[in-house]
Amino acid sequence: MPPAQPDAPAPSDVPAPSDASGRPQGPTSLPAAALSTGAVARRLGVSPTTLRSWERRYAIGPARREDGRHRRWTPADIGRLELMCRLTAQGVPPSEAARAALDAAAGGSGEARPATVTPGGSAALPLGEVRAECRGLARAAVRLDAPAVEHLLDTALAELGPVVAWEEVIAPTLHAVGRKWASAGERYVEVEHLLSWHVSGALRRMRPAPRRYEVPPVLLACAPLEQHSLAVEALAAALGERGLPVLMFGPALPAEALREAVRRTGPRAVVLWAQSTATADHALARAVAGIEWGPHGARGHSVLLAAGPGWGPGVSGPRVERLFGLRSGLVVIERITSAPAPRATAAGPATPDACGS
Repeated sequence: MPPAQPDAPAPSDVPAPSDASGRPQGPTSLPAAALSTGAVARRLGVSPTTLRSWERRYAIGPARREDGRHRRWTPADIGRLELMCRLTAQGVPPSEAARAALDAAAGGSGEARPATVTPGGSAALPLGEVRAECRGLARAAVRLDAPAVEHLLDTALAELGPVVAWEEVIAPTLHAVGRKWASAGERYVEVEHLLSWHVSGALRRMRPAPRRYEVPPVLLACAPLEQHSLAVEALAAALGERGLPVLMFGPALPAEALREAVRRTGPRAVVLWAQSTATADHALARAVAGIEWGPHGARGHSVLLAAGPGWGPGVSGPRVERLFGLRSGLVVIERITSAPAPRATAAGPATPDACGS
């Protein structure tokens, strides 16, 4: 799916002609470009409600409006807002940040206040070339603007779907926070925690589609020592969107609890997530793949899908497969769930022919 483009700028009017004395005739021209409130909100990483609140409280709204039409923000208007956002991200109260941004725009004394602010702000996350939604989410997270983070996440998931939203908006922002945290010592841990909390909540708020067909569930869990579960939460949301039943057990599921859950539910596939080599339990993966369940004579087994960078290239074993990424992982899981259920025979367990990575 191609990246969504921001709202198209409003075309500028043709400059009014002049008479012989040089005075303009007719209406004066409008600014060359103007964005809607929604487009500006996405760009800055704030909610439209926040922009309207700032306009009412601090008079930092568009310098010009057209009668009977929505607000249109020019580059100069957006520049004031960007400066205000950078200042609030550094802890400046909104009222003071608004005054400084307005003074700077007017060439007043307020320009000296943000003189130490570098383009993008010293708190800006290292994002590179990303979607506008990603940049807005990063700005909101750095400001610790929880309502804006929640709004931007819900909007991205609703408009883009869980796969694109995860791969092109959420994951790049999480990775950027991690890089910033790694380079800044203990700083930005609060940003990571706030963002992770709201990502988890937004993914769980997604309503699953009706089941397409009755199949055993896909069991999702993290390895016993693994505390990071956002990736499997994104997988749960994506499977739910496709109408596939999911059993989510979240982070740090004890080994025996995982084995017991497999025996009791008979899942078609078990996804076991490990983010680091320290949490990847290869012996557990092979043991879960070897579990058989069901009545004698009609026993079945699950396919163990090792997901996450912690497993490395060496994970292997009968009925153990590797998942690489959300999008390709969905293809593997859908293929497994659409195939006939694998059954163990007297000659030994059958390996399903629908696996792959």
